[in-house]
Amino acid sequence: MTTTMELTRFRVSPDHADLLLAARPGMIADFQTDRAGFLGAKLIRMSEDEWLDIVEWRAPEDFAASRAKGANLPGIRAFFDQIDELVSMEEGTVR
Repeated sequence: MTTTMELTRFRVSPDHADLLLAARPGMIADFQTDRAGFLGAKLIRMSEDEWLDIVEWRAPEDFAASRAKGANLPGIRAFFDQIDELVSMEEGTVR
């Protein structure tokens, strides 16, 4: 089985970091109930204002379906609302 890794780098104002972290459990809960193929996620603080979200998906189709849904649920929206700037988004396959 291969899995797909989503690597999303984004910026959040340092004064919103606590709000981002407070919103994270709701986002994860919404992903677990609404996103087929969601396997897990790790959030890494790269600098004062830059973060890296590493999300594991069962397949690239699951990641694509999740992207199409966007911030469709309150927990996801609360997390995404804290993001000031998307720096990059990549995906790759674990072999």
